[in-house]
Amino acid sequence: MRTTGAARGSSTVAGLYGSSVGARPVRAAATELIGTAILVFVGTSAAVASAARGTDVYDTLAVVLAFGVTLVALVAALGHVSGCHLNPAVTLGLAVTGRFPWSAAGSYVVAQLAGGVVGGLATWVSYGGRARSEGALGATHPVEGVSIGQAFVVELLVTFVLVLVVVSVATDDRAESAIAPVAVGFALAAAIFVAGPLTGGAVNPARAFGPNLLAADLGSLWIYLLAPTIGGVLAAVLYDRVLAPAEPPE
Repeated sequence: MRTTGAARGSSTVAGLYGSSVGARPVRAAATELIGTAILVFVGTSAAVASAARGTDVYDTLAVVLAFGVTLVALVAALGHVSGCHLNPAVTLGLAVTGRFPWSAAGSYVVAQLAGGVVGGLATWVSYGGRARSEGALGATHPVEGVSIGQAFVVELLVTFVLVLVVVSVATDDRAESAIAPVAVGFALAAAIFVAGPLTGGAVNPARAFGPNLLAADLGSLWIYLLAPTIGGVLAAVLYDRVLAPAEPPE
């Protein structure tokens, strides 16, 4: 794990997108809360709007674009402040591989889950009671005909893809840093394209936690908390142990 000298002489750890973990941990966690809230608010608003319209095309394109484009903007805007994880699967994957301190991981995960609740509340306030009664605040659950096992595997796989991209473009000095926000946003969009028709495409425990909690849709919430976390950890470990040390043949 790389270290760098911080302002005021304190020791910090180099985080994602030029951030420095340890300099201001409380403010960094607050940034994670705000960023996650914005991501969940924009994405679930699109989902609620599509549910109200009952239009499949709007649902597919708008929700994917809402989450993907918003993540691009947030990584560009907040990445240098907190690392812009906005996802417990990212935080825990980095912590397991030693790329993020465990001492800060707990506050990040709590902030992200709280951000999911705030984002769901913002959608509820913006769209009113119908957002919960008709759109379930964009809560995620397996669609009819998709088994619990299928949903678990799908959420694990798509989060694996997202975290693999995050770790590769944001922690490896060989990667082109300028393209990182776009790569991460596109990876999230691709993941939701795959998982949306099957599981709702959470790809993030915090994204599922807030809306599902507020909508009292808790029956399958454990899938969206556990499967993405496992997928994120597996992706981080694979990149750290197998892919990062690799070099192209000469």
